[in-house]
Amino acid sequence: MSRNGRIGRLLRTVRPLGLRQGVAQLVHSIRGLRRPPVARGPAPQLSTGDAISAFLPGPRHAHWHPSGELELIRRRVDFSGGVNWGYRGEGPLWLYHLNQCDHLRSTTLSAGQRLSLMLDWVRNCSAGAGWDPHPTSLRILSWGKILLTPGAIEATAAEKGEILASMARQLDGLQRNLEVRLGANHLLSNLIGLVFGGLLLHGPRADGWLANEAKLRAELASQFGSDGAHEERSPMYHALLLENLLDLVNLARARDQRAPGQLVEALADTAASALAPLPVWRHPDGEIALFGDSALGIAHPPDALEEYARALGVRAPSPQTPGLLETSGFARLEGGPFSLVASFAGPGPAHQPGHAHCDALSFELACAGERVVCDTGVHSYEPGEPRRIARATRSHATLEVGGAEQAEIWAAHRVGGRPRVALARFEPGRFLEATCASWSTPDSVHRRRFSLMGEELEIRDSLEGTPRRVCLVLPLAPGAEPRLAHAQDGGVEAHISLPGGGRLRVAL
Repeated sequence: MSRNGRIGRLLRTVRPLGLRQGVAQLVHSIRGLRRPPVARGPAPQLSTGDAISAFLPGPRHAHWHPSGELELIRRRVDFSGGVNWGYRGEGPLWLYHLNQCDHLRSTTLSAGQRLSLMLDWVRNCSAGAGWDPHPTSLRILSWGKILLTPGAIEATAAEKGEILASMARQLDGLQRNLEVRLGANHLLSNLIGLVFGGLLLHGPRADGWLANEAKLRAELASQFGSDGAHEERSPMYHALLLENLLDLVNLARARDQRAPGQLVEALADTAASALAPLPVWRHPDGEIALFGDSALGIAHPPDALEEYARALGVRAPSPQTPGLLETSGFARLEGGPFSLVASFAGPGPAHQPGHAHCDALSFELACAGERVVCDTGVHSYEPGEPRRIARATRSHATLEVGGAEQAEIWAAHRVGGRPRVALARFEPGRFLEATCASWSTPDSVHRRRFSLMGEELEIRDSLEGTPRRVCLVLPLAPGAEPRLAHAQDGGVEAHISLPGGGRLRVAL
């Protein structure tokens, strides 16, 4: 390992951490998670009032099969004999999705089955990953939306009281374990969950959870940039957070006597701003681009989020520069048969790049409505070769310079050295130019120009400074079939056949 070995890598990784985050990391490594405090007084009760609009259904990836199998993130587990809430056979990400309980909002469950599963969690999940702050935050929203949806469960007063008492204990535990050490979407989800719980319920303990609304407003202002994109640069996580924000707008307006006016205004303004990146990331098939840790079927597609927002009276502002997300580092070119989304930023944010990949100057391309060049997105969060490959430069449509990675990726979510990436020029709809100097080869600058003119798209790469060997990879979308051929000028060209019958010629 070059550049001073593991110690140097560790220093490059922790240097961007702020004092507050660094201290929180140290405290967590010593103490771990704190148990919920002993409850004092009666459990909070459900506040009155219906949601302003129907919530979106559960995500497509999470549903129960009649056989008793639970499918999450395209992996099935047989729970016909009962749910094991600590099941680790499919890895930590699957376990988190299990305990987030989005699968309880599956339309394949009856009201009785849904209630039975909620009570099963209450009675049989007293410890373990299910009590980690992140799944707890999202479970509060999931259960809350079930309680607010007419007919979703049919519970006796005693059964509902048991669920509410458990939610109160979960919220107490969440209050004591805010993920300041991680920040970004984890901390934001924690605060959304607490404020959601504070609005959903009433009583002195609920007032304490709602008091986190000032912290939530501060994180919203910090984590969403002027272009509306979330700081982690993942279209999937952005879409998930946007849905959560809209859910909170929905509940806050229904609980206007409990919701502070500043909170409602901040939520609506942030949600409106966060709608703006969706047209930049949306492919002709209606789904998001897969930059960073993104996958299809986890978050709702842009059209569903925009429709939900409209039902709540939330609308995106007009973009300052159409097709450009300058703060987060994305741009869109569209014309003729082509639509292209490009990335021109390095791993972000500096203090938490855990969902970042080596994708600077990479792009996704659709032609005649079909995806052609497609980012690899995320497959797993388990440390190992598959995770390393998913984040590697060679897994993205960009240049690998000198056989080295753009960023110093390690473990499952760590980044040490980072590249220097800059936007040089953008002309809406037709031209983009940006540069990237990898962390380990800073004296070799990759310059890439995208030019879209009528029926032709030109991508021109050059290497400035110290010459090095480069490798260009174009990861193709599933179903796209390439064939190499000799061009008339003696060069090489590729012919790509698309599933829908279209053909694309690539002159190299």
